[in-house]
Amino acid sequence: MSNSKLIPYLEAIFAVAVWGASFIATKVVLRDISPVTIVWMRFAMGILILGIAVAARKQFALLDRKEWLYFALLGFLGITFHQWLQSNALQTSEASTTAWIVATTPVFMAILGWVVLKEKLGWVKIVGILLAFVGVLVVVYDGDLSAISLSSFGKPGDILILISAINWTVFSVLSRKGLKQHPAAFMMFYIMLIGWIFISILFFATQELSEINQLTFNGWIGMAFLGIFCSGLAYIAWYDALQALSTAETGVFLYIEPLVTVVVAFFVLREAITIASLLGGGVIILGVWLVNR
Repeated sequence: MSNSKLIPYLEAIFAVAVWGASFIATKVVLRDISPVTIVWMRFAMGILILGIAVAARKQFALLDRKEWLYFALLGFLGITFHQWLQSNALQTSEASTTAWIVATTPVFMAILGWVVLKEKLGWVKIVGILLAFVGVLVVVYDGDLSAISLSSFGKPGDILILISAINWTVFSVLSRKGLKQHPAAFMMFYIMLIGWIFISILFFATQELSEINQLTFNGWIGMAFLGIFCSGLAYIAWYDALQALSTAETGVFLYIEPLVTVVVAFFVLREAITIASLLGGGVIILGVWLVNR
């Protein structure tokens, strides 16, 4: 490993480790407050940190008038809807199951590319897609594939997480245009800001600020971790790594994320590490690797 790549590698590892632990932190905070309040508080902190970073790098500028609608769509999909799905899902879905399902996002990107962009799917990618979905079924049904039925798919939260993976795929594809014109941190700042405004409307329509008083000590620790690290520092570190490394080099680190979730969930939430979870997770990673080849 060259010295020039050491810091980007460390930044990428930091980002995926933080994001892997975010599912556990969310479940901890859910013991105290509602999902919409978590998302509202989390991204209020994230906006502040990203804003400081963008200003420090002298990248701050106003969006062109023609771009506001585009950024509003990205903000709704990437922040408001996406985080609402995941926070609500974690009320019933286990953190480790959530992480494994989220890991299938590149598979949905390949499918969307085939359907919408007419990108070719070779047999290796097709095998990878099928393996990834088999892995998801193994994880969701805890290895009991005889329990699979058309009328049920795991827990209610598992369905929301699957929808969030598809939603993030759409968001990622739509983001490509903007990333060709703007620095990544600058773009993420505006996406997060607009998404937070949408969340604010929902928050003040359904909740009260007094709910924040329900946060316990552990809840505040989890909330600070989500806001400062997951929505702020991790994004900065990840985009710094993307600028220094190739997409393929950076993407490999995403395989670490669900593994971090499984380990942290075991120690913090006492979620069991089952053979089915590890086996299904391994099949998912193999499938995603084949798709990304």
